Parts: sequence; structure tokens; C-alpha cells
Amino acid sequence: MPDVMLRVEGLTFRYEDMEMRFDLAVERGACLAVLGPSGAGKSTLLNLIAGFDRPLAGQVVIAGQDVTTWKPAARPVTSLFQEHNLFAHLSAGENVGLGLDPGLRLDAAQWRQVSVALARVDLAGLEQRRPGQLSGGQRQRVALARSLVREKPLLLLDEPFSALDPGLRLEMLDLVQQLQRERGLTVVLVSHNPRDALRIAEASAFLYEGKVLALGPTRALLTAPEPPELRAFLGPESL
Repeated sequence: MPDVMLRVEGLTFRYEDMEMRFDLAVERGACLAVLGPSGAGKSTLLNLIAGFDRPLAGQVVIAGQDVTTWKPAARPVTSLFQEHNLFAHLSAGENVGLGLDPGLRLDAAQWRQVSVALARVDLAGLEQRRPGQLSGGQRQRVALARSLVREKPLLLLDEPFSALDPGLRLEMLDLVQQLQRERGLTVVLVSHNPRDALRIAEASAFLYEGKVLALGPTRALLTAPEPPELRAFLGPESL
């Protein structure tokens, strides 16, 4: 029997005139890519899992616990977005430290945790830099380091690297995969780029108009002849 970290069952949400309903499961330690066109409900799905949006019906079960009514801070989840990950007036170290204590009341051992996390994402010695003094890739590394110190088993990534240059984006995806394997993280990655899924995700889900139309091993899903909505999303050139 598979060890499931995340199960979404009959999760229903209404946005304007579209009713969304999601059903999927992710095994512990796996990476699931969530693909689909703009407006398909990818970010909404992550917001429902994280607790930022409340469903009309259905369940979110994480590590065997029904967290559907839990507040976001109580869920064993860390979310990383494309933007708004860092506070501009705080240093890199302080931004990471927020993952340990939102009031930044950290002891010496916790500040060492911050330094170790920054070193793990190749930012050793940059604790005092503010976001404005860092490149786009470095800022996302700081945000990733904050995810590490939170030590939550489920990491939600909502296109956090899409604004980066292609080479840097791939570098960040590889880093996520390394950290996932080292720490046994379960990762859900929202992306509009199927190649991101091929790079790090064992399984992928294709969303269309608020529903999961296809779910399965990434390469098999991306080369399947059906459904037609998936083929249209991928374009005429098969991966």
C-alpha cells in the first residue's frame, strides 16, 4: 500500500462562474508537477492545500491528518511563490529566520540554523545582504533556505523560478530535487513549462477548467494521445 503524504478528495471551490473540483494523491517523498493553461486552477489548488483559500466541500489530508479546517500556520506545509517571498527591509539572514520565529526572537542555535540553511543554498556569508542587494536567483535561494529551516514535510512551489533565466531556472530545480532527496520532502510544483516536470517530477497532473483531467507518470502523461486538451496545451511538437 503506498505511503501517501497528501490526499485531496472532492475539494471544491468556486471562482467567479467556474466551479473547481480536485482529486489527487501524492506519495511521501515524491514530486508531483501540476501543469495546465492559465486559469486552469493550478494556484487555487495550492492555496487550498496551504489553507489560504477555504473549500466549499471536500478534504485536504496531509500525513494522515484531515487539515481542511486548520489555519495555514498550523499545517505541515511550506509555500514558495514567484514573488513576495522576502521582506525588503530585512537582511537575508533575518528573512530566513522568519521561518523559525515570525518575531525573530532567535537564540544562538537558531541563528546557526539560519547560517547552515543559507550555506546549503550556496549563500554562505551573505546573511547581512538585503534583498535589493541580491540577484533574482539569490533572492529565490533565500526564500528556499527559509523553507528549509521550517522543516515542514510538504513543500508547495507556485512557479517560483519562472522569472529566472533558463539556465538559472534549471539550476534551481536541480537544487530543489537535491534538497527533496536529502530531507525526504514531498513536493508539489506548479509550472506552465512541461520540461520542469520532466526534470524533477516522477508524476504530473494536468488541470483544465478547474479539474484534474489527467494524472500519472510524467513522461507517460506528456506523451499520451489523450485528452485533447492536454495535447493542445503541449502544442504540435511532442516532448
